[in-house]
Amino acid sequence: LEWRLLDAPPQTGYIRISLFSERTPEELADALRDLTEQGVTRLVLDLRHNSGGLLEAAVDVASTFLRDGVVLYEQQADGEEVYRVRQRSPVFEGPLVVLVDNATASAAEIVAGALQDHGRAPLFGQRTFGKGSVQLIHDLSDGSSIHVTSARWLTPKRRQIDGAGLEPDFPVAVTDEDREAGRDPVLEQALAYLEQLS
Repeated sequence: LEWRLLDAPPQTGYIRISLFSERTPEELADALRDLTEQGVTRLVLDLRHNSGGLLEAAVDVASTFLRDGVVLYEQQADGEEVYRVRQRSPVFEGPLVVLVDNATASAAEIVAGALQDHGRAPLFGQRTFGKGSVQLIHDLSDGSSIHVTSARWLTPKRRQIDGAGLEPDFPVAVTDEDREAGRDPVLEQALAYLEQLS
């Protein structure tokens, strides 16, 4: 996890989560404390190129930005498990945007889908990868393996993530010219949106 204060618009923080590990929720709390002490009142959460990680960490991260409600549904053959917002401190309640791309997957899609469905933060960028399933892996004696899907993840509005991905509220294309010039049009549009809120 990395974070910094952005130059413009004023009082805007940037947090990038590259993977959801056991340490991520505590690192996020540290980042928010530091940014808040620097006067940050609005935030960019960058989940681009985040391939996922631990489900529990994703629920904790989503709970950092939501007061209550469902984070996700895990649909199994014999029923359904509901993951709800956990009471955490601090909860960041300022304006928030989330950056996603086609490499945003799994646990990162859980966070993005929960924040989008609750109307907490719009998504900027490209459609996400669409990895929203739990797989059991059975290794066989010949060195091969069988992957069995045992559950699927649904967003709070019961949208299926697996195979579909999440459509951003504000689609933004990134061209080769942008990359070569070091431009980030996704971040630029997200910051322009935050500036309109002030």
